[in-house]
Amino acid sequence: MGSAASTQGAALLLPAPPSPCINVCRMNDATGWCDGCLRTIDEIAGWSSFDDETKRAVWQAIETRHVQWIARRAPNRGGAS
Repeated sequence: MGSAASTQGAALLLPAPPSPCINVCRMNDATGWCDGCLRTIDEIAGWSSFDDETKRAVWQAIETRHVQWIARRAPNRGGAS
């Protein structure tokens, strides 16, 4: 029997999202993302004041950016002479 109240209670038990920072702090002019954590400068600057829901949204954006980042690198792989 799942109720809205029990669903909300479960959400409150989630741990706070960790910072995505991996101490490779270098902004990429082409993407506008940090080369280390793939966040924008606004996401980096606001992280400590973001609520958990916003932090999770940033993590979702990072996942999307990571897929894009990999796709951009894929054509450069291989042994083109």
